[in-house]
Amino acid sequence: MRGEVRTLPQLADDSYYLEERYRGETVYSPALSAFYAIKPLVPRALQVAARRRLARTRVRRSFPAWPVEDILERRRAVAVREQLAARGAERLPFVNFWPAGQRFAVILTHDVEGSRGVQRIPELLDIERRHGFVSSWNFVAEGYPLTAQDRAGVVAADCEVGLHGITHDGRLFRDRATFDEQLPMIRRYLEDWGAVGFRSPSTLRNADWMHELPCLYDSSFPQSDPFQPQAGGCLSIFPFFFGNVVELPITLDQDYTVFELLRHHDIDLWIRKSEWIISHHGLINVIVHPDYVTRERLALYEQFLVFLRAQQGGWHALPREVARWWSVRAQLQCLDEDGVPTIVGDHDDTATVAWARMAGDEVTYDLD
Repeated sequence: MRGEVRTLPQLADDSYYLEERYRGETVYSPALSAFYAIKPLVPRALQVAARRRLARTRVRRSFPAWPVEDILERRRAVAVREQLAARGAERLPFVNFWPAGQRFAVILTHDVEGSRGVQRIPELLDIERRHGFVSSWNFVAEGYPLTAQDRAGVVAADCEVGLHGITHDGRLFRDRATFDEQLPMIRRYLEDWGAVGFRSPSTLRNADWMHELPCLYDSSFPQSDPFQPQAGGCLSIFPFFFGNVVELPITLDQDYTVFELLRHHDIDLWIRKSEWIISHHGLINVIVHPDYVTRERLALYEQFLVFLRAQQGGWHALPREVARWWSVRAQLQCLDEDGVPTIVGDHDDTATVAWARMAGDEVTYDLD
């Protein structure tokens, strides 16, 4: 139909999941407040033991399912099927998820918790450099000694610096007064560091306030994670928006979860979840803490990089690049002119047309 604008459909109430409304509780619960109040008084070994016991119970939760919760992909399939039926068409054109016809995207992120993590930066950078990757390094502004030279070393490696909160004490989203008090400091550190990305300490978050963060993107919402102090997730393997802030969901389990809480000695969890994300053309976003790496874990991380490099059609990017692309893509539309789809909007030639079609109950995509 001439002049008709088509975009890949999304159900209107997906925000119920993206914003974790299904949790049905206050974001910063009394239990969470108690946890952070007593945490400094509890020996670390007891903290880890308690979290391991809790992990054994949380892994059995039916919703959100772990390690894969696919409700948003199933809902997208329903919406695509309805649009195809309404148009009497076999396939639906839309702006491809990723630039230049890429099949999926990968970002590597590191949350630096303390001085030991700062010291381990060169070791991780060297591993990533050997396999052709760049990464993002999120630092706590006032949690440990951090010099301009430390940050400059990351930038010199063509990597990105992000802000991991002012302090790592779980206070940012405790109440509105604390959040308002810290916003100017967050803005100042982002500007001083030339940074555009934010990740909340311990991935604590409040969907109602994220749009106020003075950054290009946030990356504090897991896709599905029952193991963190604030369990739950946005259930999305694609970026989405809080106002003008792009949310880059954490789509793989954190290294601390895999190796410390669940005590795995392989990367099977990362591989299986990554394969599912790739098959649905989503974003792979993993956190590796340099503070907790050991010789064994460094070797496992390198195995994961080898796996990622072997996957065809992946866009290996920095978080800021993914966020900027997603902001551009949000302004584009696919104009169907007499059956010939054309992308309209302010963009360069990296934006490409893709096609959605149904294969049974699932959506499949032609990305060329």
